[in-house]
Amino acid sequence: MAHGVHPNFVDKHEEHHRPVMQKGLVIKHNANQRYATSGVTAFLFKEVGKIHNLPIQEYVVRNDMGCGSTIGPILASGVGIRTVDCGIAQLSMHSVREICGKEDIDYAYQHFKAFYQTFSNIDRKLNVDL
Repeated sequence: MAHGVHPNFVDKHEEHHRPVMQKGLVIKHNANQRYATSGVTAFLFKEVGKIHNLPIQEYVVRNDMGCGSTIGPILASGVGIRTVDCGIAQLSMHSVREICGKEDIDYAYQHFKAFYQTFSNIDRKLNVDL
């Protein structure tokens, strides 16, 4: 899941990184590695979406705001698999009344299915200088 922009607290998000419900999966980025997403994994995930015409949003926490984390960085370092932290935009995370958009559930299903169908072909063509 990802923190969607709340209409009463729009200023809590970077201007160009405001995840909205019903607009597709959200790729989460953090320079301090609080999320497992890298430039390469974000590109691969976005490319799958582009090929299958699926909407993607990107989220970067403001520099002056605190940030939670996921288990993604721990899992990625332990197993050595390239990882992208992504999720559906929602309001009221960790509340008893979490809210997300129903269209995003279908987008998630479509994107994950497309990922398994398309990843190998995209990855085969990718050349990354390390």
